[in-house]
Amino acid sequence: MKTLALFVVILAGAMLIYAGQDLPAFGDINSPAYQHRMTQYFIENSLSESGVPNIVTALLANYRGYDTLGETTVIFTAGMAVILLLRRREK
Repeated sequence: MKTLALFVVILAGAMLIYAGQDLPAFGDINSPAYQHRMTQYFIENSLSESGVPNIVTALLANYRGYDTLGETTVIFTAGMAVILLLRRREK
């Protein structure tokens, strides 16, 4: 059973490394993320529309508020499940 788990982990790691070869270089100005028009819009308008000087905070709290709330709820629920599983006592 342990060899099967090790094989799955090595296979998944190899697939991630192979897929990572197609990623653009870090900070590459010609990557698709920088070519999208919304990026420039957020950079120019996030302060005036949200009143938050940090662009990342403005995006997460203002533009993607419901999405961030959903992600936080999922992470909180998973954390609580782990805590409850670890606290289980045998009688």
